[in-house]
Amino acid sequence: MRVQLVRRAAAAGAVIALALSVGACSQNEPAPEESGDSSFDPVTIEHALGKAVIEEEPERVVTLGQGSAETAIALGKTPVGMESYPWGSDDTGYLPWVHEAVTKAGDKLPEQFQGATELDVEKIAELDPDVILAPWSGITPEQYKQLDAIAPTVAYPEQPWTIEWDQQITTIGKALGHEAESQELVEDIEKQFAEAKRPEYEGLTFSYVYNNGPGTLGVFYPDEQRVAMVSALGLTPDPVIDDLRQDYDEPGTDSALIGLENADKLKDSDLIFTFYSDEATKKQIESQSVYANIPAIKSGALVAPEDQAFVTGSSIINPLTVPWALERYVPMIDEAVEKAKQ
Repeated sequence: MRVQLVRRAAAAGAVIALALSVGACSQNEPAPEESGDSSFDPVTIEHALGKAVIEEEPERVVTLGQGSAETAIALGKTPVGMESYPWGSDDTGYLPWVHEAVTKAGDKLPEQFQGATELDVEKIAELDPDVILAPWSGITPEQYKQLDAIAPTVAYPEQPWTIEWDQQITTIGKALGHEAESQELVEDIEKQFAEAKRPEYEGLTFSYVYNNGPGTLGVFYPDEQRVAMVSALGLTPDPVIDDLRQDYDEPGTDSALIGLENADKLKDSDLIFTFYSDEATKKQIESQSVYANIPAIKSGALVAPEDQAFVTGSSIINPLTVPWALERYVPMIDEAVEKAKQ
């Protein structure tokens, strides 16, 4: 997902030409009459790839990466287009919380398009967006240039795929002219976490790990959104992560890629969280003796969902995923905590 986009030069040129053509047409059209709504103050959002200058309240919103569509929907701005995310989508073709919220609002479901290394810039241009929101994404500098020629584009603040959940929400709120409302969304999520927090989790540590295949092992940082969700429920990230960050940082992943040979560094984690794409992958990973002998895994103090929708929903903190994920998450964690305390 994070490698540089490789596209034919002719196709890239066509996209830029289309974007410039759209821009030229809009410049030649008569200026629209004032609507009388002067509540939107022009904003400039600086980010790692440049800056987005948004002079009028966006009506046609396109989102890339994860989480931005949900926040826009919660702010009353259902996107006209969003990056497809088949890993977790249900039989409607959409992430279940997205389909539910948009349908409930009576809005039209967003058009979906290919993202990541095969980003469909042509489709995005056809959607004629006023703003493109990608604060939690992996868009490359080359992709950004194409997107910014179409509409002001908000990328990540520092590195790809690294933004704290509350910053993502307020950034989107600022871009859409609903900054105060976005802060209210943050406060509501914090309230939901506070109400779901379990006192019996106090004092227990955890590590949230992932695998890229046999022999690999990575550990997410505390600010990474799936880790932050678990922390909000009362568990504490294993302090070993501070040392792992120094020695094994993997830029653009919000994690330390330590390798399976260093699995013993997680010996003091009371619980281990991870996820699997399917049962076959689970068997393959857990058949590795070094992995299976991590103390928390060996004792069964493991939270390892396979349901793709849940894995996605519990990996993103936003106004739509949090209530959807929490009711499913706590029972799983309770079971692992019982094992950890035995």
